[in-house]
Amino acid sequence: MTDNRLTTCLWFDGRAEDAANFYVTVFDNASIGQVARYPGTGGGPAGSVMTVEFEINGQKFVGLNGGPQFKFTEAVSFQIPCETQEEVDYYWDRLTADGGEEGPCGWVKDKFGLSWQVVPNRLLELTTGPDAEQAARAFEAMMSMHKLDIAALEKAAAG
Repeated sequence: MTDNRLTTCLWFDGRAEDAANFYVTVFDNASIGQVARYPGTGGGPAGSVMTVEFEINGQKFVGLNGGPQFKFTEAVSFQIPCETQEEVDYYWDRLTADGGEEGPCGWVKDKFGLSWQVVPNRLLELTTGPDAEQAARAFEAMMSMHKLDIAALEKAAAG
């Protein structure tokens, strides 16, 4: 029987192995799998990394060194649900380090250009609850932030 789980393929310009090694240092439940190398008959220099498999929190990825033709955009991002402000701070700091970029509303780009959303679970509770006015206040507060601040979101939601 075929394994029907999805694997996300991420296209890099020669930095797939660096990216995979970085991601497994950011996430506790992460590992590197097989590394395939170009055979020298096209696609890349002989012996250079063609693909690297890695896994983060049970999600399988393949980093492909495909060349400069395609770049990451914010049209695709990965959400990191966080229970505490400490988690938000940790992921925000790690992903924006060494050339990463802060974005609005909890979004960051890491040093490889991949977009992530560092989202406290509390935000979802505040913006999807039955009180529409509370949800609007929390949403408005979120829209004014870069890194999301749980205490500030709760304060805004409370009015």
